This record gives sequence, C-alpha cells and structure tokens, in this order.
Amino acid sequence: MFTEHNRRPMAVAVLGLASVLALTSCSSGQQAAGSGGGDVAKVDGKISLTYLQKQGDQEYFVGEAAGAKAKADELGIDLKVVNLGTDANKTISEAQSAISQKSNGLIVVVPDPAVGPQVAQIAKDAKVALLTSDDQICTTGPDPSACPADALVPRIGFSGAQMGGEVGKRAAAEFKKAGWNPAETRTISAWKQDVTVCTDRVKASKDAFAANSGAKVQNIDVPTDNSPTGAQDKIAATITANPGVKHWVVWGCNDENVQGGVTALENAGFKADDVIGVGLGAYLACKNWSSDKPSGMKAALFINGKDVGALAVQTMYDKLKNGKAFPKEAFAPTTMVDASTWKSAGVTCG
Repeated sequence: MFTEHNRRPMAVAVLGLASVLALTSCSSGQQAAGSGGGDVAKVDGKISLTYLQKQGDQEYFVGEAAGAKAKADELGIDLKVVNLGTDANKTISEAQSAISQKSNGLIVVVPDPAVGPQVAQIAKDAKVALLTSDDQICTTGPDPSACPADALVPRIGFSGAQMGGEVGKRAAAEFKKAGWNPAETRTISAWKQDVTVCTDRVKASKDAFAANSGAKVQNIDVPTDNSPTGAQDKIAATITANPGVKHWVVWGCNDENVQGGVTALENAGFKADDVIGVGLGAYLACKNWSSDKPSGMKAALFINGKDVGALAVQTMYDKLKNGKAFPKEAFAPTTMVDASTWKSAGVTCG
C-alpha cells in the first residue's frame, strides 16, 4: 500500500464522498507552483484522465481503481488506469504517453518518489493537471519529507499520523490485555523507509503505543520493501537475532508488512497468543480471520481504496470542469476492525 495507504477514526468506510472528506490547505489557500494548478485550463468538452498506479494488482489498489472507474462513469469521464508495478521508469514513460494521448489530467501513485520532480515537470510543460493519491511527491526534489510545503503536489489519500496513531493505540490495548512482561517483549516497526507516508504512519504508531501501553518496550525498526515476502524475510532474520524474546508486537506501513511479520513468527514457532499484529488496510488481515484457526493478527485499520480512487477523480473533475482549486490534501475515513467486526464493516477479502 501503501503505501499509499489517512482518515478520520470513527467514520464508517462506506460513507458518501460528501461526508468522507476532511480537507486541509496551506494558509495562503493557493496551490503550489508547478503542481498542476495555475496554468491548467478548464475543459469544456469530455474530460480524459489517466490514473497511474504502482502495484496495481495489490488488493488496495485494485479497489482504488474500481472506485476511480465507478466515479468516472458517473461523471462521464474517459479514464485509463495503468499498472506501473514497481517500475519507477515506467512512471515517466506512461506520463508522457498519457499526455501524447491528450489526457487532461494525471493522477499518480508513484513506485518511487524520486521521480516526482520529473513527473511534475512533464505535467507542467504540457499544462496538464497533476494530482497524487496515497503517496506524496515533491516538485523540487526526490524526497517529499525534505520538501517545502508549497512544492508538494496536492494529494488524495489518508492521514499517516491519524492512521498510525490508531494502529499504535490498538496495539497498546492488546498489549495491556495480554499482560506481557515488557522486558520479554519487543515491538517491530516494518516499512519501506524511503516512502514518506510510511514513515509518518510508523512514527505515529510508535508514539501512540508508547503513550498508551503504560510500559517501556524496546522497538526494532525493520526496513522492508513493503511486500509480504520481503517483510517476512527481514522479520524472520530479526526474530533469529533476538532469541530471548517471548512476545512480539508488529505494526508497519501496510497489511503486507504485518502479514509478513505474523507469518514469520508463526514459522518460527510462536503461538498466536504470543503475537500481536495490527495491520493497516485489512485486505490481508481479514484472511487470517476467515477460519477458526487462532491468529497473531489481532486487528487492522480498514482503509477503503475505493473511496480514495473516487475522491481523486471527483477532485480532478472539479478542477477541470469547474475551476475549483485542488486542496493541498484530502483525507478519507478509516475504521478499526478485527475478527468479529470485519465483515460488518464492509471489508472485501480477496
């Protein structure tokens, strides 16, 4: 995910778009220069958009594409969705291709934020509207975390701080309920460390756990590629390097990291009662709850990609058809689910 992977905690994930938005904007209310705003003309005829997604076969992004397509059909927009996989170079070539095919706007989830300045320049030169979803990009440099606020491209997605905070709170509640000895416990924070939104989520999880657990538990940061197998391999090595640990708490940027951790711990012989995994996405976490077998995946924050895809298309439509300025960020809601609530919350378990 998320990376992609920002919402309001108590909102129901299937709310209409009018009620799922929480918009934040810079103090000037003006759009960042070069971010697909000032030079873009209104479109009088039919709008054509291209949605460039990393990891388009991931469950979250499949839902995001479905939400985007449904909204495009509703608004009479021609929409093309392109799966970039993990190929950063493909981002550039597909952006250029979309412009040559007369797309009026680009919505991008980049495999690597380092291509951000080039994508932004391509859009600016062509006077094509540019919007990101899920992950941030910067118009002036490769690292969004070091980017001036006015150089960040407007983004649709979720609040990393809010999401991570909810995960950390739930992990703390599960830890307190388990009654584990802090000295015999470790927390694992697993994420792709060059993805800004991932770092935001993980930091918030750490802070919320520390504030709510009532104990000092040593944390281990584990760099991953944000995939289940990548996380599993790295966390398996971490488990081997810490033979005296009896209990583990796992969180990360997305469900993939936590699922990988839960699987690694299971393979290492840890029982479900000695593992607390709190996912972020719920699209993989729910698979652990589809049987009666005990699982270390105790909960997950449900993030609905459909809402993000639909909101990104709606936001682009409002800009191109009505001249409405992009918000700096627009956030959709989240809700915490577990084995007893995921079905009623509307989680789609692929």
